[in-house]
Amino acid sequence: MTTDAGPRVLITNDDGIDSPGLAALARCAIDSGMSVVIAAPAKEASGTSAGLTAAEGDTRRVEVEKRELLGLEGIETYAVAAHPGFIVLAACEGGLGVKPDIVLSGINRGANVGRAVVHSGTVGAALTAAVNGVRSMAVSLDVGLTEEPGRHWQTAANVVRELLPVLMAMDKDTVLNVNVPDVPPDTPLKFTWAALAEFGTIRSRVERPEDGVIQTTAVIADGEPAPGTDAALLAQGHVTLTPLNSVTENTTTHRPAL
Repeated sequence: MTTDAGPRVLITNDDGIDSPGLAALARCAIDSGMSVVIAAPAKEASGTSAGLTAAEGDTRRVEVEKRELLGLEGIETYAVAAHPGFIVLAACEGGLGVKPDIVLSGINRGANVGRAVVHSGTVGAALTAAVNGVRSMAVSLDVGLTEEPGRHWQTAANVVRELLPVLMAMDKDTVLNVNVPDVPPDTPLKFTWAALAEFGTIRSRVERPEDGVIQTTAVIADGEPAPGTDAALLAQGHVTLTPLNSVTENTTTHRPAL
């Protein structure tokens, strides 16, 4: 299997190197004629945003293990003992060979909607790419909180294939955040530009069950998301597309005299 003909794309995620969504995304990029490198956390790194936690002790060394994934034999693949934000930064600095032209992050197990995307390692990886001048897309499959088999990763991969020309037409410093309903691949889908909801559909509940302990659990958010937002449209079966700015200064806010 060769992937040396098209743009160089880095495939990463926050669910870890063995995620079925990562493999589906890599196959999509290969089928689209891209030169693929896979580099993902050696273990799950969800909720790490654009964090750079990786180095052990004072040596600042990060373990990188060459791997082969089933059905992706021959593709340059690394399991990295780091968060996805670090992996993308390292790739953009030449740590995995030639700097990628595109970063595709996902396919995430669960939607990334609303302002809560700031916490997502999947989105954080894409934002890190944008800071470094690389086009990026974060893609997530709306699988909810359960761990049922038979998720439709191929549906999300098909969506990515359709959206690659859209991504290439966007500015390099824009992240395209995409959420896909978990439906069979032959289901007709409507693609819709969407605003960010105030909150995501799944929220963290923080409890303190005893002294010295803080415990978090994921729960379904109360209330209905505002019409036209990514959370509302995804719940209605739409594929939602939301362009995100990476880190820039706010030029419109009131600036009191100093």
